[in-house]
Amino acid sequence: MGHATPASRKQAVAAAALLGAALCFAVPGADAAISGPLAKAVAQGKHEFLHDTFGSNGMTCAACHRAAGMGPTVLPNGHKFPSLANGAAIFPRYKARAHQVITLEDQIRGCVARGLHGKPPAYNSAAMRSLVAYITSLSQGKPIDMGGKPK
Repeated sequence: MGHATPASRKQAVAAAALLGAALCFAVPGADAAISGPLAKAVAQGKHEFLHDTFGSNGMTCAACHRAAGMGPTVLPNGHKFPSLANGAAIFPRYKARAHQVITLEDQIRGCVARGLHGKPPAYNSAAMRSLVAYITSLSQGKPIDMGGKPK
């Protein structure tokens, strides 16, 4: 049986270190189970996304973000809305129009106020937590891309 050379030992140590680093930063897959109270919050958020008008003229989040937020939308007037499939993974982000860094919660409130002409859910309210849980569930398994673009 041969002995390992110093070069092969260095390669083995480097490979082990890379494997260890990869395991530390592994992202759960999109099929990772969501259960219990978190699953309930996601389901409630999806219901709000699809059905809550937030006191608007009857529009819901799904009016602009079709396929429950999973697909891009082009309205009859040609206005385009991206998929929310990586929606939570791109926040916080800098919004040039506002000249500030915004959070997912800020974006939700802005969409409800400006897009739906409704009353946005309050920060840290049950409705906001549920919407954030749902939109975050759409990003499950996606890489974090702070400041990135919707896909």
